Amino acid sequence: MSPIIRECEARNLDVGSGIHAEQTGRIMAGIEKVLVQEKPEIVLVQGDTNTVLASALAASKLHIKVGHVEAGLRSYDRRMPEEINRIVADHISDVLFPPTETAKKNLIEEGIPTERIIVTGNTVVDAVAQNLAIARRKDNLLQRLGLTSKGFFLVTAHRAENVDTKQRLEGILQGLEAIQNEFSLPIIFPMHPRTAKMAQAFGLSLDEIHVTELLGYLDFLQLEANARLVLTDSGGLQEESCILGVPCVTLRDNTERPETVEVGANTLAGTDPDAMLNRARKILAQETSWANPFGDGKAGERIIQISLEMCS
Repeated sequence: MSPIIRECEARNLDVGSGIHAEQTGRIMAGIEKVLVQEKPEIVLVQGDTNTVLASALAASKLHIKVGHVEAGLRSYDRRMPEEINRIVADHISDVLFPPTETAKKNLIEEGIPTERIIVTGNTVVDAVAQNLAIARRKDNLLQRLGLTSKGFFLVTAHRAENVDTKQRLEGILQGLEAIQNEFSLPIIFPMHPRTAKMAQAFGLSLDEIHVTELLGYLDFLQLEANARLVLTDSGGLQEESCILGVPCVTLRDNTERPETVEVGANTLAGTDPDAMLNRARKILAQETSWANPFGDGKAGERIIQISLEMCS
């Protein structure tokens, strides 16, 4: 019998925030009810969030096949909850879709059989290509913010290890101030509520930074594509900036996206102000003609086709 693709309504599990164990448990309980009702033959999970871990566990316990999109990424830092999530999801999945050969190698080294691993490229390339065209048809966000293309730096920071520690968050803000003073370009920081809350709690100044409210994906993509430099602790933005040809300084001591560093699109600075400034100087002096290591923009098509074949 041929597999059937059936459109279902989106489900809001209404989990909210909370400590990892509570949040993961609530997601598992909620998603299990959906899986029992919908009876899928395969569940696709993407990334490394608590939702990914909970969904993979719930499906696996119901003996439903699991496919992990973005499999094989490793920072080798188990202090990061995302690292635990992605490792567990990889090892209970039936089929793994690593975006690159490097990610595939990580999986093989952990003993996962090669026949369960299929390199597809990264769906972020698909998403950027499709959504950038839509974003460019929207109203001109740069004009509204008084910005010019390649005339500003874009910043995000949200990871607990950065924003919940005064020394690291203060280091980031001091580094941004030093970069702004050297390059005399505005720094745009769509600030996560958690980051704003902790900056206020620590009594840290934001005077040199243009803090904005959180932006929708299309608005943010406009900024990202037009930034002179991205500074971030986000894994996804390391990939997106690489794809868009925008240099990136990563505000972490490690990365699960080493391909971005290898092609010259990204550099690790941690949260030391001097290191941030030095890395910004160095990467801004380089060419931006690197090759995109994340595929041809057809990862989604490959993943769907493989999933359908598994269900036939």
